[in-house]
Amino acid sequence: MNAAADYRTKRASVYGIRGTYLQICYTREMCAFLSRALLLLFCTSILAHAGTNRTWITPIAPFRIADNLYYVGSQELASYLVVSPQGNILINANLDSSPPQIRASVEQLGFRWTEIKILLNSQAHFDHMGGAAEVIRETRAKNMVMDGDVSVAETGARTDFLSPSPNVPPYTPVHVDRVLHDEDTVSLGGVMLTAHKTAGHTRGCTTWTMRAHLPGEPAGTMRNIVIVGGTGFWSEYHFVAAAGQPVSYPGIVQDFEHTFAVLRALPCDVFIGSHGGFFDMLTKLERYPQDGPRVFVDPAGYKDFVDDAQKTFEETLAKQQAAAAR
Repeated sequence: MNAAADYRTKRASVYGIRGTYLQICYTREMCAFLSRALLLLFCTSILAHAGTNRTWITPIAPFRIADNLYYVGSQELASYLVVSPQGNILINANLDSSPPQIRASVEQLGFRWTEIKILLNSQAHFDHMGGAAEVIRETRAKNMVMDGDVSVAETGARTDFLSPSPNVPPYTPVHVDRVLHDEDTVSLGGVMLTAHKTAGHTRGCTTWTMRAHLPGEPAGTMRNIVIVGGTGFWSEYHFVAAAGQPVSYPGIVQDFEHTFAVLRALPCDVFIGSHGGFFDMLTKLERYPQDGPRVFVDPAGYKDFVDDAQKTFEETLAKQQAAAAR
């Protein structure tokens, strides 16, 4: 972890959480600095894999975010259950070892595992789609994937633009039932989610949005919920061709630029994402017993996240451009 991030260990049996918590930021400037540190942590944590990042596989008790939206992931790898009268939608199957943990969380909430009718994802890397084949085998859910990530899913990451790489390990290939495109909607039982193609991290990286009512708020009050797919990258990402090294894929720079434009344009009340660290989940959960789901209403935090992600990308692009010009 970056030295800027100060960790402490705390027990919180009400959530079933054991492990590390990011201490509360006391100034806006510190929050912004730590947000950038979390982006850097994410970019390196995928390299570490779950074997050395215990937060990826450490269970956390499920909790409610909105009337029909629940968190069922681990301390760091986010998975969401969207419920409806006609069945449920799961977003992110996570690691190949994650389905039993996700299932336990779903059933702890009182829902049946086989009520999952649709499987969605944030991106086709192993930490979000590694468990997809098992989830589909057990639930018979329809697998829906954004164009750009379809081949990656169906080959178990072997056609990922970074493959072969030890940092993008393969997983069990999974058939895609519906190919999604930018701005497509997914509906079930009166619930609708919109898929926004926010490519760059993967070619089909997807940010999901929905509108929902939060428990405790006035009837009829609807919140804009944004589930960020991902904006990170690491040293294997090449934005500029140099010294015999081509760009990671044609158009990757334009994809990242488009992604930041899309994210900036999305209305956001409730900020969540494919990794808990994106939205300081563990810190916010410390206030959950008193404030409930409103702890996730954080439009300022969303703006800071996008600002920091874009700044990190632009600084890296400038460095690669300067190096190529030498």
